[in-house]
Amino acid sequence: MQLVVGRIARAHGLGGEVAVEVRTDAAEERFTVGAGIETDPPERGPLVVTRVRWHSGRLLVTFDGVADRSAADELRGVLLVADSSSSPPTDPEEFWDHDLDGLEVRSVDGEVIGVIAEVLHPPGSDLLVVRRPEGTEVLVPFVRDIVPVVDVAAGRIVVDLPEGLLDL
Repeated sequence: MQLVVGRIARAHGLGGEVAVEVRTDAAEERFTVGAGIETDPPERGPLVVTRVRWHSGRLLVTFDGVADRSAADELRGVLLVADSSSSPPTDPEEFWDHDLDGLEVRSVDGEVIGVIAEVLHPPGSDLLVVRRPEGTEVLVPFVRDIVPVVDVAAGRIVVDLPEGLLDL
């Protein structure tokens, strides 16, 4: 599965440099000199990093073959992507959203609650959107106290829901 690791925002200066909106917590690993980065749309890449620097909190990148502002402007809006298998989460308590989609959700007592339909990332805690068997959806905070077990290999998670959460 392709994961978006950045988006080319705009040209910076006259020499082909672009500002990148970073969408990964591993920018120093993804954006290194010599790295080839796939793109969406695919025909815009792959792009090879020739220079990278941070300026005023913004990542500035120069790619091979992008020599001037006009060429950089043509890349505006291009998504920079990586295959999720190339960088699996290293923390056993981290998961890709697509690994959680469709997992069965059961209570600590074994009752089927539903399946994960989506993972939301609002400020604060992540939320699991759980589609109930009758078609309604419930939001479950994705925190250890409420979600003590995530077993991707077995295709399930176990939740210890606060009283009344399913009644909301």
